[in-house]
Amino acid sequence: MFLRQTVKRNRQLVETAFWLHRRGDILPDSYVIDVDTFLENGEKILGKARDKGMTLYFMLKQIGRNPYLARELVRMGYEGAVTVDYREALAMMHHRIPIGNAGHLVQPPRAVTEKLVSWGPKVITVYSREKAWEIEEAAAKLGKRQAVLLRVYEESDMIYSGQSAGFVLEELRETALWVKTRCPHVDIKGVTSFPCYFYDEEAGDIMPAKNLDTVLRGAEILKTCGAEASIINTPSATCCRTLEKMARFGGNCGEPGHGLSGTTPMHARCDLEERPAAVYVSEISHNFRGNACCFGGGHYRRSHMENALVGTDMDGCRETKVIPPSAESIDYHFELPGEQAVGDTVVMAFRFQIFVTRSDVVLVKGIRDGRPEIAGIYDSQGRKKDGF
Repeated sequence: MFLRQTVKRNRQLVETAFWLHRRGDILPDSYVIDVDTFLENGEKILGKARDKGMTLYFMLKQIGRNPYLARELVRMGYEGAVTVDYREALAMMHHRIPIGNAGHLVQPPRAVTEKLVSWGPKVITVYSREKAWEIEEAAAKLGKRQAVLLRVYEESDMIYSGQSAGFVLEELRETALWVKTRCPHVDIKGVTSFPCYFYDEEAGDIMPAKNLDTVLRGAEILKTCGAEASIINTPSATCCRTLEKMARFGGNCGEPGHGLSGTTPMHARCDLEERPAAVYVSEISHNFRGNACCFGGGHYRRSHMENALVGTDMDGCRETKVIPPSAESIDYHFELPGEQAVGDTVVMAFRFQIFVTRSDVVLVKGIRDGRPEIAGIYDSQGRKKDGF
């Protein structure tokens, strides 16, 4: 999906990936991250947000919850991390990273709530009264106040399987009043939904989803009952292009994730401001029934994995198709049509979510200067590795 764009816009990254694997510095099933390009993308997005008076929380689940990159983004000026679930919140707290929005898609379980409130995220997203009450109890015990966002929905909204949640819009006023009267240590700061923006293939552009209208209406409902609606959180596909859309259609808080690595679906098709900053590296393991098999481990079912480069260097490599495993299978290997030389390097670029894989994350600095240096190797959950 992204391979040709990556070769076109960041050829040095692809060359470096081949070089590191041929030297034996990295193993197959590794994502190689161009740190300088990643951070340059982050600066562009943050600058755009500041120009438009918008708040940003960075999301790093897709890049393996990486603490090195998190620290750099905080140093750059981002307000904190989006922790999509409680495991990511625990990881960020362990590495002492400030949290912007906790529970973006998964609320904290009871055993984590007090620890999370103690850490002090700017907001926690909730979508049940029971969870709001848990936060109230924790905040009262700690002598604190905790801000929350209310996740809202209508039946016609886009809701991905496995992400079903929210306060139905018709009950939002009643819910907000309940929180205001029953939870004196909980402050409602705004509303959210997911996704509010998405890449529309027919339009060839990032466009507002139906959920955006629900969020904007939800913010107006909050105002009618005296609740604050200062944060209108409109995530998904946040990048410079999306911030332009937010300025036009609505929302004042974004959550760049794939925008930071230049890998939103629109980046695969267009030369946007952000450049691709990640590739996947594997190795030909064996040949079987006329096809080649390379080591797997980094597959994501929505990756749209299509092509690979195979060879010993960029100049002599061959482009070939990729046959990903079926959805019900474990990705021990990826198959390539036709036989290949065992041990050859394989480089791919596709949509990824590293936190659901067993891959290594290899951070490399100095690529654009021709002096690549591994800054660290991490597992898919952001834990630094000493070596193989």
